[in-house]
Amino acid sequence: MKIVIFFTLLILSFNINAQSSACTDFHKKHCKVNTKTTGKEWQYNAQSKSGLFKQGDVSKLRCVIYKGMDYRISVCCETVIGDKVNYKIFDVRTNELLFDNLKSEGVQVFEFQSASTRQLLIEVTVPKGAAEKSDSKSANSACVGLLIEHRISERQGFSQY
Repeated sequence: MKIVIFFTLLILSFNINAQSSACTDFHKKHCKVNTKTTGKEWQYNAQSKSGLFKQGDVSKLRCVIYKGMDYRISVCCETVIGDKVNYKIFDVRTNELLFDNLKSEGVQVFEFQSASTRQLLIEVTVPKGAAEKSDSKSANSACVGLLIEHRISERQGFSQY
C-alpha cells in the first residue's frame, strides 16, 4: 500500500513539473508582435519571463530600464484562461503607477521611451472568468508570458543623450 501511494505521489509531481516546464519559453513563442518597423529592430530582453498561472493569480517582476532606450512590453496567455491578462507598471522608487492596461482598453502591448534609468515593477494579474477544458492542463491554469524587448531610441529634435 505504501508503495502504491509513493508511486502515485511521484507521478503527480512529474505531472506538475511537466506543466510548469512547458511554460518556460512561452513568451518567446507566443508573445511576438507582428509589426512593421522602420530602422532598428526590437531586441529580446533577458528580463522576460513565463510561468504557470491560475485564474486570480498575481505575480510581480522587477526589471531595469535604461535611459535612451525604447521598450516594448507584451503580455500573452493561453486561451484556456481567456485571452486577456491585466498588468500594471510601477516605478519601484516612488511606487508611482506609470501604466495600467485596464485604463487603456486592455491592450496587451505597451511601447514607451525611457527618459532615465530606473527600476520598474510589473504586476501581472490573471482575471477570474470562464475557463476552457484542456487535455494537458487543469481547466483553471495556463501559461502566461511577459516579453520585454528594447532598442536604442532614435534622436529626435533637440534631445541629447
